Amino acid sequence: MTTPLLSDALAIRAMASAFDAQRGKLPVPGDPHRLPGSVAVAQQISELGKLITELGDEALFRTVNGVHNSRTGRSVAGFSAAVRPAGEAASALGEVAEQLVFLEQTEHLHELPDGREARKTAGRVIDEALGTADTALRAAADSLHAASTAVSPPSSRLRAALGRTTTPVHKAAPAAPAAPATATATAVVPRTVRGR
Repeated sequence: MTTPLLSDALAIRAMASAFDAQRGKLPVPGDPHRLPGSVAVAQQISELGKLITELGDEALFRTVNGVHNSRTGRSVAGFSAAVRPAGEAASALGEVAEQLVFLEQTEHLHELPDGREARKTAGRVIDEALGTADTALRAAADSLHAASTAVSPPSSRLRAALGRTTTPVHKAAPAAPAAPATATATAVVPRTVRGR
């Protein structure tokens, strides 16, 4: 059975994953020969708009239907806090779209010195806007990940798995005895070979 608290945490984590996925779709800035496609940028702006609407809907639903307590408040605050960076990311991508239109419309001016300079400036603006979008999407996802933990902290077992240790997080592991240098080198190689 899923408790309302766990349900909120799962919804927040799902939204965080959606923002992580949007960040993964961003074009890589810095390559003037591989500009992002206008259609891909417009599609991503549309997707971000839908995510912003979902953030608002989740906050509204919990505000209207939730029991007014600190846990519900944390969920509402978590969804609401991600709206600002999500909006910044959408705005930055709007700037990218605008500059791409400018580049398409001035293609015939690339031989003229003034046209060439204006087009280089547009490329720099695109790179800066993509960097802004990346930072904002990371902030939105990080905010949501933190909110999900605040709403429903992971169990000690999960914290241990996330820390790549079998020792519970609240208990420090005893220090291992020092091994001879040759034994240590031999022990490290199999882990590397196994593909991590």
